Amino acid sequence: MKTLQKIQFAMLLMVISVFAQASHHEGGHDMPKQNIVEIAAGNDDFSTLVAAVKAAGLVDVLVGEGPFTVFAPTNAAFAKLPAGTVETLLKPENKDQLVAVLTYHVVAGKVMAADVVTLDSAITVQGESVSISASDAGVMVDEATVVMTDLEATNGVIHVIDTVILPGS
Repeated sequence: MKTLQKIQFAMLLMVISVFAQASHHEGGHDMPKQNIVEIAAGNDDFSTLVAAVKAAGLVDVLVGEGPFTVFAPTNAAFAKLPAGTVETLLKPENKDQLVAVLTYHVVAGKVMAADVVTLDSAITVQGESVSISASDAGVMVDEATVVMTDLEATNGVIHVIDTVILPGS
């Protein structure tokens, strides 16, 4: 249960980052002006992810130089988790598990959507590999569907996913 919760928080962080970037780029293709965390924090759909990133102590890492690719779960993705999972992961005693879940949603480097579709897997910052598959139906990362891509930040890119992914699943 704890591993599932950590993964869920990691996904939320990713989604928050993606929506923040998307809201920044709606007006055109300007150079990004916000980092991953700023993008996520600026979008209400990522409030759970942002809370998880803060609880895990990962804010400083995710505002760092990067680049990072974040597969960000939305609040709706976190809501799919079993009842109480998010609350349990946010407890200080579960910080290590939360960090594992969140970092499972992050890949070192800036991997744009055009590149993601050529991959069959990627090693996460957490250390495990996520599976990636592309078809006419869309792109999947583990069991999550990518619902928005290429939200560019000053330190990477966010791809929004509809499900929290968990290490070891």
